[in-house]
Amino acid sequence: MSDRLDRVLRDLPRRYPGPGGAIAVLRQGQVLARHAWGFANAERRIPFTPRTLFRMCSITKQFTCGTMLAALGQPEALDAAIRARLPRLGEAAPPARLMAHNQSGLRDYWAVAMLHGAPAESAFGDVEAAQVIAGTTSLHFAPGTRYSYVNQNFRLISDALQDVTGRSFAELLRRHIFGPVGMDSAILAAETRAMPDGTEGYEGSQAGGFRPAVNKVIWTGDAGLGASLDDMIAWERHIDATREDADSLHARLAAPVPFADGSPAPYGFGLGRAEVWGTPILGHGGALRGWRSHRLYAPAHRVSVVVMFNHLSDANAAALEALAAVLGAEAPQPDASLPPPDWLGAYLEPETGLSVRLDSAAPGVVRLRFGHGAERLELCPDGSAGTGRTRLRPTPEGLWMDRPQEGQSSLLIPCKGEAAPGLAGRYRCAELDAELWVTEAGGVAYGGFSGFLGQGRMELLEPIGPNLWALPCWRALDHTPPGDWTLAFRRGADGRVAGVTVGCWLARGLWYERVG
Repeated sequence: MSDRLDRVLRDLPRRYPGPGGAIAVLRQGQVLARHAWGFANAERRIPFTPRTLFRMCSITKQFTCGTMLAALGQPEALDAAIRARLPRLGEAAPPARLMAHNQSGLRDYWAVAMLHGAPAESAFGDVEAAQVIAGTTSLHFAPGTRYSYVNQNFRLISDALQDVTGRSFAELLRRHIFGPVGMDSAILAAETRAMPDGTEGYEGSQAGGFRPAVNKVIWTGDAGLGASLDDMIAWERHIDATREDADSLHARLAAPVPFADGSPAPYGFGLGRAEVWGTPILGHGGALRGWRSHRLYAPAHRVSVVVMFNHLSDANAAALEALAAVLGAEAPQPDASLPPPDWLGAYLEPETGLSVRLDSAAPGVVRLRFGHGAERLELCPDGSAGTGRTRLRPTPEGLWMDRPQEGQSSLLIPCKGEAAPGLAGRYRCAELDAELWVTEAGGVAYGGFSGFLGQGRMELLEPIGPNLWALPCWRALDHTPPGDWTLAFRRGADGRVAGVTVGCWLARGLWYERVG
């Protein structure tokens, strides 16, 4: 093991502080590091070890897709069963293949649950999930044309697998993945209240203290994997051992995926495709309140990294630090000499109807608030800013935002002027049979959602433009979606608000009519 990797491992517990964690690093199928520290359960003083069962969350998605391919050969075998679970869409229901690539056009059900008024720590089980999913009547883009992260794509795949095979998803995982790979202690941990070995996830910080996180959702193919560090090491070794076999399970999962127009897509079969320091990587993160994980694989170098935190630290950043140490790579630094651009401010993205907010985050860095979370874009000498995921480029006609990983490029619409009052009222979404309530008590605007899942909390609205506001939602059923909801109010000829279009990156284009 290199001195640099040794320093990374030594410093991880303090750079990413929390109750406990674990990391594995492999090269050419050999374990370079297998390290755990701290406590899986701080109250009961249960140590975190390489055999501790961990809630892997969305890393599950690749295992769901692997089970589908191993059990049935092709995703198309699930299409009829999936259509049956989306009765209001009928023939417009997206196929399983596009679900596996997050190109379905469905709105994410954890985000939609918040529109139905779900309190952050409320129970959300099979009945609630089925009701939200079955209530789908429209898509927010045509299947195959865009990328959008949708958890129920993978829940539907696992449910349809059970319908078609007559076997439980837990049994299918054991038969087709865990057993053959040697993931001896891995399980389907669908119930998020507790792990069978007592491992706990924690909210909080080193400065403010940690407390056990409360989760009451039940999930399956979207995020239900429970696995130890040793289980994940077995998966990484299996990947390396079968790397030359074009018909191997991982080779099929990792095969290039296109959009409908033939352009390359960034996600397929539960695996994200990206490039870091000029090196292609495959991977995925996982998150729930109190849990963070990340795994990545650099095929050209045959290097794997797995990170598990039972707290809210950035597992992705930790995994990249370890990868950089193995590869001897250095992350490029922004050019601090470049001045802030003159195109900072607020915009509307016309296709999605979502707000785009741009401000200066640091010398040479622009902060973009548009998708699931804020992005840091580095300024370039030509006046643009970007990363591998997003580029902002000024042109004579205005500012363009390119997001090739979503199949999208658009000319942004500037939002200038002060936010206008007169928003207070009750708004109803006929499609969801749900409501938004807005108040302006004391001259301050607040908003909250309600529906069959309950009454969500009122949140302070943030003004963006004359009729554009953000409603924050950073505590939710699953991890932190949806983040900020864009509220785009529409006024009639008399100047009164007639309704509002509500959306976020995960679920957009929903019209709410003012009813009171």
